[in-house]
Amino acid sequence: MMKKAENIIVGISIGDLNGIGSEVVLKTFEDSRMLELCTPVIFANVKIMSFVKKSFESTSTLHGIDRLDQIVLGKINVLNLWKEGVDLNPGTNDEKVGQYAIKSFVAATKALKEGLIDVLVTAPINKYNIQSETFKFPGHTDYLNQELEGNALMLMVQDNLRVGLLTDHIPLNEVASHLTEELIKQKIDTIKQSLIQDFSINKPKIAVLGLNPHCGDGGVIGTEDDLIIKPALKKLFDKGTLVFGPFAADGFFGSNQYEKYDAIIATYHDQGLIPFKTLSFGKGVNYTAGLNKIRTSPDHGTAYDIAGKGVADYNSFKEAVYLAIDIFHSRNQYKEISQKPLKTKEKQL
Repeated sequence: MMKKAENIIVGISIGDLNGIGSEVVLKTFEDSRMLELCTPVIFANVKIMSFVKKSFESTSTLHGIDRLDQIVLGKINVLNLWKEGVDLNPGTNDEKVGQYAIKSFVAATKALKEGLIDVLVTAPINKYNIQSETFKFPGHTDYLNQELEGNALMLMVQDNLRVGLLTDHIPLNEVASHLTEELIKQKIDTIKQSLIQDFSINKPKIAVLGLNPHCGDGGVIGTEDDLIIKPALKKLFDKGTLVFGPFAADGFFGSNQYEKYDAIIATYHDQGLIPFKTLSFGKGVNYTAGLNKIRTSPDHGTAYDIAGKGVADYNSFKEAVYLAIDIFHSRNQYKEISQKPLKTKEKQL
């Protein structure tokens, strides 16, 4: 495979085949202009993808391959990871189908690690039917955090709205016990570096939301904001990070305060994702920041209720592809800029 410098190889893990993932993937690449931006490689089986394609009369043309060195640029490549047929029943939770979702994801992650694909975009999985003796992770992010270098941070993105989380998939009654100065520093450092290298923002401004209502009202409604969050933010600010807060979460988005910042960090999952999904109108993207490789996904799940009906909205998946490509370009630009000063010094010596 001869690869042009500008042609980005986008690996796609197919997710739960009984959900809407395969449908939104194919709909995304029906537009031939997408194939001018990148070359998709779907980790699945060409017979299954052809079956899905017929189910909603897709016009996509699929190119089956058996090895990654057979990728054809400008085509929708489908890597045949398995040969056997898989019984699909759209809209149902099936453990066997879940195992194929993980087979696809693990193979795509391996290809990402080895540089055989440039970025990874993951279609939605069902967190319940993917569990097995060999895969015991709550979802994509935890596995990627183990396999790739860095510290993963879930960052939801839609245009200039970026929402990160201090804690993500943990029960609400455990959030306060997880909050430490060390965790806050690590997450803010991660998001700051991501804003610089992935989004080309030189001096990012970051807002942090408080844990308790009204940030604890001086200790009347909880002490975590005063005793943990505020001191951590002050130390970071004093060292040059433009971090502000904690802000009372209830009015922060409604008052449009969020528009003043390059990223907002919520203390727990729903505090950040409810306003994000309300504002992003189905075009949001889940980006795993903080790792040495790029992975994005749509901000929705398997949507069993509409699976197999051909009515799924593919905008979030398309935006996930766009964002992965944009970040790939930003990182390359950042590397070039970072390396140039070193070369200049060498010449002076």
